[in-house]
Amino acid sequence: MNSHQRVNHPPIRALNHPEDLELEANTRAELVEQLLDIGAALSSTYDLGELLTLILTKSRELTCSDAGSVYLIDRSDDMPKLLFKVAQNESRPNVSFREFALPLTRQSLTGYVALTGESLNLPDAYHLPEAVPYQLDRTLDRDIGYHTRSVLVLPMQNRQGETIGVVQLINRKLDPSLTVNPQNVLEVTQAYSEWEERIVRSLASQAAISIERNQLQESIENLFEGFVKASVQVIEARDPCTRGHSERVAELTVRLSEQANSVTNGPLREVCFSDRQIQEIRYAALLHDFGKVGVPEAILVKQKKLYQGQIDVIRHRFGLARRTLEMECAQAKYRYLIEHPSHIHEHPETVCPHCQELQVLDAQLARDIDQLDRYWDVLLEANEPRILAEEPLARLQELAQFTYRDIDGQLKPLISKEEMAQLMVHKGNLTPEERLAIEYHVTHTYEFLKRIPWTKDLKDVPTIAYGHHEKLDGSGYPRGLKEEAIPIQAQIMTVADIYDALTAGDRPYKRGLPVEAALRILRQEADRNKINADLLDLFEHRQVFSVLGHSLEVELETA
Repeated sequence: MNSHQRVNHPPIRALNHPEDLELEANTRAELVEQLLDIGAALSSTYDLGELLTLILTKSRELTCSDAGSVYLIDRSDDMPKLLFKVAQNESRPNVSFREFALPLTRQSLTGYVALTGESLNLPDAYHLPEAVPYQLDRTLDRDIGYHTRSVLVLPMQNRQGETIGVVQLINRKLDPSLTVNPQNVLEVTQAYSEWEERIVRSLASQAAISIERNQLQESIENLFEGFVKASVQVIEARDPCTRGHSERVAELTVRLSEQANSVTNGPLREVCFSDRQIQEIRYAALLHDFGKVGVPEAILVKQKKLYQGQIDVIRHRFGLARRTLEMECAQAKYRYLIEHPSHIHEHPETVCPHCQELQVLDAQLARDIDQLDRYWDVLLEANEPRILAEEPLARLQELAQFTYRDIDGQLKPLISKEEMAQLMVHKGNLTPEERLAIEYHVTHTYEFLKRIPWTKDLKDVPTIAYGHHEKLDGSGYPRGLKEEAIPIQAQIMTVADIYDALTAGDRPYKRGLPVEAALRILRQEADRNKINADLLDLFEHRQVFSVLGHSLEVELETA
């Protein structure tokens, strides 16, 4: 089958004069230069919409076409279809076009070309031979008051020869300045030449490669986006108490970065992030806690100072200590009665010294059990992840000296040294060793992220994530960096991370704070040179937190 079909194409005029030959040579040389420029432009365009618009615009310019459209083949399901992606009409510039899908059949011009891979070069689309399977749909012409005459439809084929889209050019004008309407279409338009068809087919091939590259890039980005989301789900599966934290930090970080871009004065005026850098910041924020997969789960989900298993063991000890006290009291009574066999109380009106002795033993047992109960209450209070007050601290020190007789008959401390060390934590619920294990998640994150072969645009993701717990005064972790060594992106993330940690209501050791309280704490951190005060000002005055649906009860002045 022929690679293209043409109907009644007018012959090309012979070039007999040297002037014509020279003019034609110059024209073709200019055309080659244009094609080279177009190829470079196609290679440097990464947005699909911009790419398709560029393809159509340049195709129209090369052929002096009044209108045109680009279609892509969608094979995402069992019913392939054509997607109407881009349209242009110079004579109807105010007409808007929307994307839609149409069946992939031989009955339409574009469907025929998409299915057969052939070109169509039609001098007059309204007058086609009866034998052809395709027809022009005149609906759009009627809707916008237009008349389609000459049409050039070409497949966009990739390196494997597979058609991935179609370019359709309409009404080849005699002069670029002309406006086409139904009344003058026969006078101002002509058929497309074979040379123009060859040129546009060459351009369509370049376009197909660029589109496929773009689609591949988009697929890779979608694949990586899925990987990032799956990674976040892994984090949250191990630490359900912070569910949603990574996404919220990413939203806050991106919004604050965008706001920093708009600052025109002050220390932040030199901050400028490109769209790709914003994406880099977003990925770093989404993955900033991934290293938690390397933290022991018991520590990660620990809600109080003691683990639940430890509480169960201690509760058992307290129960055993109680039963031991009761048994010792019963044994003391028994020994007394054995030692004082004449213990029958024959005169109720007189005081019985034996009964008094037994009552003393019962009273001592009641006092010991009451003390044991008070110790249990102290333990439960001290186990809460809050600042330890002086009174529970003193009672804990008493409890540390309390012993009980175990089932093996040996005296043992009711609370072990390890358990006491956990209960004596002054603030929060983690021991220094446990906190170090949690803090090491930053290093785990960096070690994991640096193994990924990032593209040039995303190469700083590991470094940005590595710095989100650093403080400007060098008191942060894990490297103790100071302000000048901490990337501004990491400083932005730090503000977002602390804000969400303060306001989130999902932490096991505290309730979420109101926005105003969180901002006060952040301000204290800025005043102590822990976080970037300029970024905090921007965060507060631009109300970056509104991206999470948060608001202040009292409105702030606009920055």
